[in-house]
Amino acid sequence: MMRFLLHVIVSALALWVAAWILPGMDITTTAAAGAAANAGAGTASNTVGIVLGYLFLGLIFGLVNAVVKPIVSFLSLPVTCLTLGLFALVINAAMLGLTAWISGYTPVHLTLDSFVTALLGAIIVAIVSAVTGWALGLRKD
Repeated sequence: MMRFLLHVIVSALALWVAAWILPGMDITTTAAAGAAANAGAGTASNTVGIVLGYLFLGLIFGLVNAVVKPIVSFLSLPVTCLTLGLFALVINAAMLGLTAWISGYTPVHLTLDSFVTALLGAIIVAIVSAVTGWALGLRKD
C-alpha cells in the first residue's frame, strides 16, 4: 500500500513539474478555489486544495497507466516496432490526454491545449517519474 501511495505522489510531482514548465498544460481545482473564495480562507487552504488536486490527478494518471496503457501498448506493438519505439511517445501522450478527458468529469481539471503540449508533457512526466522513482527506490531493475 505504501508503494502505491509513493507512485501516486511521484505521478503528482511529475504532473506538477510538467504543468510548471509547459504553458499549454494547466491544472485547476474548481471545488477548492470555490470553497476558499466562499469561506474567505487564506492561502493555506487554497494550497492544500491544490496539492490534493495534484494527488487526485496523480491517482487518475496512475490508474490510466495501469489499466489502459498495457492494452493500448499491446495492440499497437506492430506500429511501435515499425517506428523503432517512437510510437511509445504517442501512446504516453494519449494516456495524458485520456487523463485530461477523465479529469473533465471531476472537480480537478487537467487541460492540454494541443497534442504537442501532451507530447512534451508526457516526455517531462516520464523523465521526472523515472528520476524520482529511481531516487526513492521504486524502480527495481
